[in-house]
Amino acid sequence: MTTSTVTDLELARKVLRTEAGAILALVDRIDGDFERAVQLLFDCRGRVVVTGMGKSGIICRKIAATLSSTGTPAFFLHPAEAIHGDIGAIREDDVVVAVSHSGETEELLRLLESIRRLGARLIAISGNPASTLARAADVTLNCGVEAEACPLNLAPTASTTAALALGDALAMTLLVRKGFREEDFASLHPGGKLGRRLMRVEHVMHSDEAAPIVGATAVMRDVIHEMSSKRLGMTCVVDTNRRLIGVFTDGDLRRQMTRAGNVIDLVAGDVMTPNPVTIDRHLLAVEALKIMETHKITAVVVVDAHRCVEGVVHLHDLWRTQMI
Repeated sequence: MTTSTVTDLELARKVLRTEAGAILALVDRIDGDFERAVQLLFDCRGRVVVTGMGKSGIICRKIAATLSSTGTPAFFLHPAEAIHGDIGAIREDDVVVAVSHSGETEELLRLLESIRRLGARLIAISGNPASTLARAADVTLNCGVEAEACPLNLAPTASTTAALALGDALAMTLLVRKGFREEDFASLHPGGKLGRRLMRVEHVMHSDEAAPIVGATAVMRDVIHEMSSKRLGMTCVVDTNRRLIGVFTDGDLRRQMTRAGNVIDLVAGDVMTPNPVTIDRHLLAVEALKIMETHKITAVVVVDAHRCVEGVVHLHDLWRTQMI
């Protein structure tokens, strides 16, 4: 190991310790001002407008994205663009969150008069509670740091990390205050791996005419035709009220053929497996997968509160949606 490598590693560890320390220092600053900021955001009837310049602006984009994805409508407004016409995006019932380590960022200060004139509320996230921005805000959250992680103490590093962490704290506190649920999160993340993990059974099940269903008195010729045409390797068996009473699978058919001479004379009620595993349509698809794995089955029936068949979820459906 060379001397330069040791120096690189030591510097990297120092950067991480400095940024971790900047976040930990915020813990003791969570007080009534933080609660007031949360209340302003909770009471907001418009949108949350997050604004900042330079590196702080990048942090603002992340804060706005986190708020939006957790039930609080928010967007990023570039302060330089705002003073050249985009200030019209701010409305009276909005809350502006302005991020500036110095609290003296010129572009943000030029927005203050317009924000007040429009009637929007202002939350400042700043490292200088005595700054012009902090003094003009309805609530100021102090995210000051002792030093940047930059060896020159110039590049925004620890300060931007602290501001981001404080933004996350606001967003997560709001999430809980609003009663934001897992299903709400799923509806806002329909794409990608996260969306697939939060997908509901009702979005992947075979329903209506695509669901294989026969009556208990259906002859085997019709049972086999239903399984073949619906291509799920099974069929639900229902009573006259469409309530599930059993299932019949390809495996059941093979077993019956080894036991009986002429299975074609049997009816569904004679050969079905009674009391099969069932699930609710609102269950997460990933939970349906766990149930299938636990019971070593390739399909599970979806029923309503009266055990009427609503659909069937097959393991292949989860493969197609890249759930597994």
